[in-house]
Amino acid sequence: MALSGGHSPFAGEPRLIIDPALPREGYELSVADEIEVRGGSAAGVFYGLQTLRQLGRPTPRVSITDAPRFGWRGVLLDVARHFMPVPDVLRFLDLLAFHKLNVLHLHLTDDQGWRVEVPGWPRLTSVGAWRSESMLGSRIHSLHDGTPHGGFYTAEDLRAIVAHAAERHITVVPEIDMPGHMQAAIAAYPALGNGWTGPVRTGWGISPHVLNLAPATLDFCRQVLDHICDIFPSELIGIGGDECPTEEWTDGQSQAAFTALMAEHLAGRGRRIYGWDEILAGGAPPGAVVAAWRGIEPAEVAIRAGHQVVCCPDVKLYLDYRQSEDPGEPTPVGTLLTLEDVYAYNPPESPLVLGAQANLWTEHMESLRRVEYMAFPRLCAFAEVVWGPAERDFADFAARLPEHLARLDALGVNYRPLSGPRPQDARPGAPGNPRALDDRLAELHEMTADLR
Repeated sequence: MALSGGHSPFAGEPRLIIDPALPREGYELSVADEIEVRGGSAAGVFYGLQTLRQLGRPTPRVSITDAPRFGWRGVLLDVARHFMPVPDVLRFLDLLAFHKLNVLHLHLTDDQGWRVEVPGWPRLTSVGAWRSESMLGSRIHSLHDGTPHGGFYTAEDLRAIVAHAAERHITVVPEIDMPGHMQAAIAAYPALGNGWTGPVRTGWGISPHVLNLAPATLDFCRQVLDHICDIFPSELIGIGGDECPTEEWTDGQSQAAFTALMAEHLAGRGRRIYGWDEILAGGAPPGAVVAAWRGIEPAEVAIRAGHQVVCCPDVKLYLDYRQSEDPGEPTPVGTLLTLEDVYAYNPPESPLVLGAQANLWTEHMESLRRVEYMAFPRLCAFAEVVWGPAERDFADFAARLPEHLARLDALGVNYRPLSGPRPQDARPGAPGNPRALDDRLAELHEMTADLR
């Protein structure tokens, strides 16, 4: 149960009880002469309290027994393409917690920006955290805004984010994308690259400039990962591994070998790697968790290979994709992904499926308000996908949703109205590039040839 009815405040303090007989994240909520929330752990009690917040003042007697279907109920937030200040990240965490989501995958680095301070490598942030301008709209239009953009997090900033998340039973999984998507780092330290020198990337898309695999560069990667491990307690550490061009490499250099070395290093810190499904090519290291994003097929490949998997297929769960055919949608890119499309998604049935994750890539989201517009209410639908049963009724969800949107109104969330985009939501100066689903599916089939 993710969305409940009513929204008036309760009087009195509920009794909070941890009952190990319940599922760890499960809870029982009862309202009679007094209010009692009983959870299988502190997390279960917390989720019971979120339901209590949603219920407001119910009829005199209410009894709810509830538990999530999946343990990984995640959202990726890309702070590399557009930097998000700490207060905005904390606000976003609050909204995830309100919907009983429990993983924030924080995408900290990419070609267009490096967002984390690393001791001994000051140019990563003095140079790599800043670009001279940003693209306006889809890259096919080659429009730029002429405005510098940047920002980065100190270790103290990130620890504050981790602590805020932990209080809300959210695990922050950091990602340092490597060995591709590294132009910002190479702009700061050209010796990490393959002879190219230049600035932080201002265009969207994939840079051809990737890390070399020399011993000194491998040591750099290890130092960065050590620093990340010192800040983030998450067992899983994201190392990306996606979309890595190999044209700059010489014979004998292998992404699979690089991934294995990073996995071995993280294992020495008691951690495991979390990587995009490209790490399956050539064999992912034992213990790796795969974020399956290139359509539906990679999750099945990961399962057959015996890897745990988080399902985040782009044609189902990429919330940067356009929400309707309305020309007023801001920078409409990708295939059409409606509220109903998100609600209809079901991850494959397997004990190796940890859960699912909705991804918010921020090329076209320059502010938290824009992120909220793209996320909600589709993230409300996703919350029920990963919490509730496989059999769901969209008509029932749609009937309950307006009351939940009133809660979001009260929280000041800039969600997309069910009636469609408002005039102020449009971005006529940042045109998009809508794609047909069949075209994208054909492209994905070609992209995943390395897995077949």
